[in-house]
Amino acid sequence: MKTLPIIPVMPTTLVAQISNLSQLHMDDIKSLWRRLFAAETPTHNRQFLERRIAYKLQEVECRKSNAALLERNRRRIAALVETGKLKKRDRDYRPVPGTVLTREYQKVEYRVTVTADDQYEFEGRLYPSLSVIAREITGTRWSGPLFFGLKTPSKPKKGAAK
Repeated sequence: MKTLPIIPVMPTTLVAQISNLSQLHMDDIKSLWRRLFAAETPTHNRQFLERRIAYKLQEVECRKSNAALLERNRRRIAALVETGKLKKRDRDYRPVPGTVLTREYQKVEYRVTVTADDQYEFEGRLYPSLSVIAREITGTRWSGPLFFGLKTPSKPKKGAAK
């Protein structure tokens, strides 16, 4: 009777799981593939397998908490496969949960973490939008995505007063 290989216990956070894929032995990668996809690996290309496993892990995790993010990612992947190019991002600028946004303002560095429930953690408190955080930091109204570099400033319209 053949015994299955022992797969190392992976850390519980999604980011840690994905970052540790490169450390796994190829046999463990194949075993993880079989567990996630219920099929044999389609190739022996490690980079391909790691990327697809990383995507599948994210898909499983995001399905739990954010169906809209999963659908948006599916559309972007379908567009990439169809055209070979990524379109400019649409107006939805929200980064994936776990992303840490960093901004230096008046020689002070500020860090904001994106949470899984579409909120932002800043200095131990949750906020519904980046704009509220930008206002708290600057004391003036700011576009939060613009303040944290997720959006570029719009170009001035032709013929606008200077």
